[in-house]
Amino acid sequence: MTGSRIDNLNIAVLLPCYNEAATIGAVVRGFKSALPGAPVHVYDNNSTDGTALRAMLAGAHVVRERRQGKGHVVRRMFADIDADIYIMADGDGTYSPEDAEELIRTLLTERADMVVGTRRGVHADAGRQGHAFGNKIFNMLYRTIFGTDFTDIFSGYRVFSRRFVKSFPAVSAGFEIETEMSVHASRLKLPVSELELDYGRRPEGSHSKLSTFKDGAKILWMFAMLMKETRPFAFFGIISGFFMLASMAFMAPVLMEYFQTGLVNRMPTWVLSMALMMISFMVFTAGLILDSVARSRSEQLRIFYLNVAARSNGSTTSERTTTPHKKTARIA
Repeated sequence: MTGSRIDNLNIAVLLPCYNEAATIGAVVRGFKSALPGAPVHVYDNNSTDGTALRAMLAGAHVVRERRQGKGHVVRRMFADIDADIYIMADGDGTYSPEDAEELIRTLLTERADMVVGTRRGVHADAGRQGHAFGNKIFNMLYRTIFGTDFTDIFSGYRVFSRRFVKSFPAVSAGFEIETEMSVHASRLKLPVSELELDYGRRPEGSHSKLSTFKDGAKILWMFAMLMKETRPFAFFGIISGFFMLASMAFMAPVLMEYFQTGLVNRMPTWVLSMALMMISFMVFTAGLILDSVARSRSEQLRIFYLNVAARSNGSTTSERTTTPHKKTARIA
């Protein structure tokens, strides 16, 4: 598609920001240069360093989201903005706006609903060793639980189709929103792709908002909740297995004594083992029932996704976030 133009497509750039005054101006100008005509929307999440003002001076449409957390910002952006193609990046300058064109081309040529810009060298340059180790562990855990569609579930540089954005529930509150996006795509078996991109360093004066242990715990909890919602049979099957193992551990010495003497001298232990076994059976049954419910919900989500128009017929943004003149982004 080199040298072609993408006509009649509304392309919107979405930048969630929190205290990124040192970088947001350059990021906004970079996207306006890389995608002429595509409006840049900066959603400021209670910044205290002048992020909103610098974004506005750079030519972005600025909206404030009072609920703290990236998940709240993404949910608001996806609800407000109406476009055919959505580009989401961070405002910290670690992603190159020039790569947006190639991400869009990949989305269109592969007819995907989401293209993730995987970060080249992120494990060697993640700011802190704890972040790099966490990235590696969580990506391995994701592939084990939810599938092998993605190799970098925490990348903040993504391009989405309208169908994806308007069918995405977005229930997360914080940085775990990227994990939820990946699980949503894997759950509905949406066409996705990855494109390896260079990952830059933060400039001096810009600092990461991630907390290695606090945000890591939130992401781990999100993994558990998403597994419960999307793979309840496996989730409750593991819990049932733990109860069964505990029951057998208490049961074994009582049975050995019974076969040797014909007596059950430790009746409380036997009762406890039977109670644990019954709990195991109940949890297993709950997993079977909820698995059918989850399958039904996935079918409903899939039908809703298919009912979303692939392209919007309106302006680039909704009534709550309008632009003075409608422009069509062209990629030379």
